[in-house]
Amino acid sequence: MRDTNHREHSSPLYLTSSFTFESAEEARALFANEREGNIYSRYSNPNTDEFVEKMCLLEGADDGVATASGMAGVFGCLAGLLKQGDHVIASRSLFGSTHQILAQLLPRWGITTTYADTLNTESWHSLIQPNTRLLFLETPSNPGLDLIDLEWTGKFAKAHNLILVVDNCFATPWLQQPMEFGADLVQHSATKFIDGQGRAIGGIIVGRQSLIDEIRFFARHTGPSLSPFNAWLFSKSLETLAVRMERHCDNAEKVADFLHEHPGVEYVRYPHHPSHPQYELAKRQMKRGGGVVCFQIRGGIQKASLFIDRIQMLSLSANLGDTRTIVTHPATTTHSKLTPEERTASGISDGLIRIAVGLEHPDDIIQDLDQAFG
Repeated sequence: MRDTNHREHSSPLYLTSSFTFESAEEARALFANEREGNIYSRYSNPNTDEFVEKMCLLEGADDGVATASGMAGVFGCLAGLLKQGDHVIASRSLFGSTHQILAQLLPRWGITTTYADTLNTESWHSLIQPNTRLLFLETPSNPGLDLIDLEWTGKFAKAHNLILVVDNCFATPWLQQPMEFGADLVQHSATKFIDGQGRAIGGIIVGRQSLIDEIRFFARHTGPSLSPFNAWLFSKSLETLAVRMERHCDNAEKVADFLHEHPGVEYVRYPHHPSHPQYELAKRQMKRGGGVVCFQIRGGIQKASLFIDRIQMLSLSANLGDTRTIVTHPATTTHSKLTPEERTASGISDGLIRIAVGLEHPDDIIQDLDQAFG
């Protein structure tokens, strides 16, 4: 964003609902899309524009749309592009609310979804239907940290003329850029690592211009717009994304090592830990392993509940991507609306615990986790 005549070092806030016109002709030209400019903050605002431009640069995208939340972004990708009778293929391991949109909401409008085996991509060929239009993925997945081969998937989507949408929330563009592998759209819950400090809710979709144009039309008329203030926060946060993600990764690696050796843990999942079954894939497509670790505690739901209740310094929350470490039990919180069968199919057991590793000193994080085992 260009400085104003005040020559401010930090971008100013544009807390206005609307913008004025110099003349009737200018108003007409703006509404006719013959001239670039701001009309109404539901359509565009200098703060949201700056945030979108930065995210496009980071992801290698043509254009983007900022949304009021990450889930507004997910819904915008789907509802903005799909029509009655379309079919979606989605990776089995998804955030709980994304699953609810696909399984409960889109069928109201005649849009169906088939879930694909994340660990057997070759089986996806048999899932293609004449009306299949879109492929939706999370990698790494929430909460089990399953990975999908983005290079293979990009080729698969192109071969079948599918729109490839990748939720890149866990990795962020600092660690992974799905468009380099053939993704058409990338979406984020900016609430998470993009903000990084647990202050604001928002989302963003970036990608190919023709698809963004369709999504922008949908968003402009349905109103899931990001507030200028939150956009300003996210834009400022991007200035520290690299240093924050490096510290998240440093700490997460130490936490994964600790959990891997702990007798109370059946297994640990962290993309850049050698014990991860897709470790080699993670090394190929992710710069580092990210800030989230999950593990299976011995003793099931009873032991998981005791572990959660013994946490002292760390936070118990359903969020992630904060400066502070957050401990979550997905089966009873973020993914509780899934049926037991759906959770099992997604690899979410009663003993699975997700740790969004923060920026505290790693020794303090590990000490609190250690004492919580009892």
